Amino acid sequence: MSTVAIAGAGPVGLTAALVLARRGVEVTVLEQGSALASESRASTFHPPTLEMLRDLGVTPDLMREGLVARTFQYRERGGDPVATLDLGVLSEDTEFPFRVQCEQSKLTPILLDALPGSAQVRFGHTVEGVSAESGGLRVATSRGAVHCEWLIGADGAHSAVRRGIGADFEGSTYPERFLVASVDEELDAVLPGIALINYVFDPQEWLVMLRTPDHWRVLLPTPAGTADDLELRRLPERLAGVADLGRPWRIAHASLYHVHERVTPRFRDGRVLLMGDAAHVNNPLGGLGMNSGIHDAVRMAHALADVLAGAPDDVLEQAARRRRTVAVEHVQRTSRANWSRLRTHDAEYRRGLRELAADPVAARAYLRRACLMDSLETT
Repeated sequence: MSTVAIAGAGPVGLTAALVLARRGVEVTVLEQGSALASESRASTFHPPTLEMLRDLGVTPDLMREGLVARTFQYRERGGDPVATLDLGVLSEDTEFPFRVQCEQSKLTPILLDALPGSAQVRFGHTVEGVSAESGGLRVATSRGAVHCEWLIGADGAHSAVRRGIGADFEGSTYPERFLVASVDEELDAVLPGIALINYVFDPQEWLVMLRTPDHWRVLLPTPAGTADDLELRRLPERLAGVADLGRPWRIAHASLYHVHERVTPRFRDGRVLLMGDAAHVNNPLGGLGMNSGIHDAVRMAHALADVLAGAPDDVLEQAARRRRTVAVEHVQRTSRANWSRLRTHDAEYRRGLRELAADPVAARAYLRRACLMDSLETT
């Protein structure tokens, strides 16, 4: 019997595994894939996340793989920057006053390599059910049962662990889908002055442009109800509307997906913990999903290790409650506000952004909220 089984070998599951293993807890990670996922998915790491990964010894390797983004921009579609926010104003708050742009698929191998030999990672083990048994839990998988004292569900938005305990996933779906294209282009050559991270205002077709080590990524909204093949065929035309290169853009990969805002009622159900996308999902604007999931993993895994070491059970209960509060009051609220603002022609808001960028005190307060630093300090 493992002390803790973890469903999912993504950034959240492997972070939780590393925290627990470093605390001397026996851990078994169950991953349905035959290897670590290679999709790029999330790509922004905020300062407090870099601090947590530093404490686990993996931030230096991550920074060698990624790009340091010291600023990000709000821009008008087809126009100049509205405001450039400089994360340097956080230099007194953190040793990482910047974001790191790096695909999550580059972090997971680093976390896997950092796991001590006592931790097991079993690939090809799809979780199929969860039930209580004497002394703990029985986790049914595609390769037989795994017995454990505690189970962590870090297996994404379609979590088998969450379904296995019968937990709801309440919320809503956005009225538009998001189309993300990874392109083999050097956009700073055709859009002089753009930052590594750009949020572009437009009530008809707002967009986000992010640089990663491998590609530029362009995120575009797409009306619900349109056929996938039609929208993907239209992609070259839409990219030409972002910047005319005089030729078709070189598209490495494109995907179209629905965006949800949902949260489960409890992040803890007895001996089962839910974290990351298994517990809460939001839109990707602001890069809060993976970051808050890693924060879930660090805070809840440390609390679980404390309980296993003899601390009162309420330590874990309070950590789980706090992480749900953060998901609702910080992560979802901020990401929805980011979406709403990109879709407006609010001149007053743009004027406020320019004033914000010029005021280091106000910019610091804004950026502390935007990167979830304040969410970790509120009790």
